[in-house]
Amino acid sequence: MSANARERRFLIVSPHFPPVNAPDHQRVRMSLPYFTELRWQPTVLAVRPDCLEGCVTDPLLEKTVPKNIEVIRVGAIPFYLTRVLGGGSLALRALLTLHWAGNRLLRDRKFDLIFFSTTQFPVMILGPIWRHRFGVPYVVDFQDPWLSDYYQRNPGKRPPGGRLKYGFSQWLAKRFEPAAVRGAAHVVCVSKAYVETFKRRYPDVPGKNFTILPFGAAELDLAALQNLRVSHRIFDPADGKEHCVYIGRGGQDMAFAVRAFFTALKRYADENSNLSERLHIHFVGTDYAPKDRARKTIEPLALECGVGKLVSEQTDRLPYFETLRCLSDADALFIPGSDDPGYTASKLFPYVLAKKPLLGVFHEASSVVEILRATKAGRVVTFGARKNLGEVADEIYQKWFAHWPLPLPATDWNAFASYTARSMTRKLCEVFDSVVRGRSQT
Repeated sequence: MSANARERRFLIVSPHFPPVNAPDHQRVRMSLPYFTELRWQPTVLAVRPDCLEGCVTDPLLEKTVPKNIEVIRVGAIPFYLTRVLGGGSLALRALLTLHWAGNRLLRDRKFDLIFFSTTQFPVMILGPIWRHRFGVPYVVDFQDPWLSDYYQRNPGKRPPGGRLKYGFSQWLAKRFEPAAVRGAAHVVCVSKAYVETFKRRYPDVPGKNFTILPFGAAELDLAALQNLRVSHRIFDPADGKEHCVYIGRGGQDMAFAVRAFFTALKRYADENSNLSERLHIHFVGTDYAPKDRARKTIEPLALECGVGKLVSEQTDRLPYFETLRCLSDADALFIPGSDDPGYTASKLFPYVLAKKPLLGVFHEASSVVEILRATKAGRVVTFGARKNLGEVADEIYQKWFAHWPLPLPATDWNAFASYTARSMTRKLCEVFDSVVRGRSQT
């Protein structure tokens, strides 16, 4: 076997990891079944679930991790101690323990690469530290913006965690992000908009160091669901009603898309008496905060638009496989998008794999628009500077409610194949291969 074909070892830093149900470990989790066949053997460095505050755990999720994958878990400073100081960021609470564990691993073993895949962004500063000390290159995966001017451009909107906490996180980002990005052998981003932002911010970083890589579709999860006795508590699929579902975060940045949807729903309700007896729209898992601090952002908009009886919101997040079951039991699915053009919905592919009528309402620049149109997996309505709320609501009505009950989508599964977890993992490993080749040539 040639040197280029030998199996390579790499360290994955993912503070959230199964059984924790968190969006930011899904790229790693869905890729694990394919890394070995692509000649990359991972070791995962994560934080123990008991060190996380208010997390949702799903034992079934942990069973999807291949048994041959080594997972090393570390502790963290208790969140109640850091909350006294005004913050409970997992990244900061676990930074030292991840650093110490990584030092031991990199000192005692040979790794070809380090891969940071998380939205606990401050841990990425370990990349340049380890590269300097151990000479191991690293790749960073940006699933969301770290340093962002979104709330500066939208001063009327409240940032997550409040202005003080968010301000501190951005202060850290201004100091940590430049070193993490400039020191990286490669930067992976879920959307084109994020890559363009980085290129403007760091013109000294070569363009070839960036790759756009959306999340993949976990077909293995949907196949496993068929053999699991999993139910959900959101609605009774046998109650005679039609149930439309959205499962994912809410927030002020989604207010335009949600308000436009509710405006179209109000028109449909005015044309159909007693609609509340036949149709209900469910919004689930809309706030990542613990239950005692969670805020509803959807029901107030429903009341404002006059469709409160048709809508319910549950801020609590569901375990992963309950989420898949709920999507599978729904009669129709809805995904609202952010007014941030760079936003890409990581939860899109489970919706597509559920094979139900699907509506996405997204900013015209979002990558989701291109994916839905290319795969024909659902109907999409876009918004942007050229459309007002009334125009978007009218288009939603014409494409969605005017055709209720909706036919199943004629999804182009051949086009969809390039978005599967297997395909995305192959592309990720191509990035890893290019990093190692580049290192061997220097």
